[in-house]
Amino acid sequence: MALLAQQVISRAGTTPTYSAAAASTTVTCGDRSFLHVKNTNGSSMTVTVTCTATVDGQAAADLVVTVPATTGDKMIGPITNKLFASAADGVSASITYSSTTSVAVASLVI
Repeated sequence: MALLAQQVISRAGTTPTYSAAAASTTVTCGDRSFLHVKNTNGSSMTVTVTCTATVDGQAAADLVVTVPATTGDKMIGPITNKLFASAADGVSASITYSSTTSVAVASLVI
């Protein structure tokens, strides 16, 4: 899984750089971390952020977001450490996409 470079949103304005979605990626977690997904495909698709948190020993549900077809545009987050950080490194979250055709993503932090 490739780690998407996190881009800082500044007061002066930020023009995000988008990457083509891969089947799975990782992003850096944080209280101000977000994933921006653009879908220009003719079909809707889903983005799943794997939840690693447990409550009373039970796994919490993954975050699943549907991005509409053609002009779909979703900001997802915040992607916090408490809910999504991997056990392996404690700072990255695992993201999967139901489709990657005509899907662009950016990891952003404010």
